[in-house]
Amino acid sequence: MPIYDVSVALSSDTPTYPGDPHIEISHFFDLAKGDPANVSLLHFGAHSGTHVDAPVHFVAGGARVDSLALDTLIGPAQVVEVPTELDTIDAEFVKSSCRGGATRFLFKTRNSGFWDDNRAAFRSDYTSLDAAAAGELVKLGVKLIGIDYLSIEKFGSDTFETHHTLLAQGIVIIEGLDLRKVSRGTYELICLPLRIAGGSGDGAPARVVLRTLEES
Repeated sequence: MPIYDVSVALSSDTPTYPGDPHIEISHFFDLAKGDPANVSLLHFGAHSGTHVDAPVHFVAGGARVDSLALDTLIGPAQVVEVPTELDTIDAEFVKSSCRGGATRFLFKTRNSGFWDDNRAAFRSDYTSLDAAAAGELVKLGVKLIGIDYLSIEKFGSDTFETHHTLLAQGIVIIEGLDLRKVSRGTYELICLPLRIAGGSGDGAPARVVLRTLEES
């Protein structure tokens, strides 16, 4: 039963969304300097690398990341391959490609190729999901959506309609997936964001894996 790690490794070179905190990982204690143990100091934003957006990220009073239900974060998920020439996932694509009663969809786009070099600069030309497509996903009754770059929203948006449409319905968003090694199909998703109780609860980095389902 193959297991795929679809998380982006975090390092000081990993790109971050413009305006978000940069990732800084340094030695706090260091055996090489005579300290009794190695201890790393981590400094990064809640939306670094592979991460979960909780509803409160854009919705006042929405669910916090530490309260998200495990039966939303774990369960069957359908990986949908998006043609490389498509830079916006629209309503028509969702209508034609998101079927079968699934409640979790992960969009594999040309974005996954951006992770070939994790030290590369942020790419603003990533494939995104528009608000009309988000509305169609709401109609399908989904509870979780994932995409393979640092935002599901078109770069430069000042209204954040896609986020609002999904999060207002309590739909969890995973951003920053690395789906290079995964083909389309249905997998078991295991997504475990850090259980951060402080701050606004808007999101958290996550370790995300996909496990191939056993054939009956």
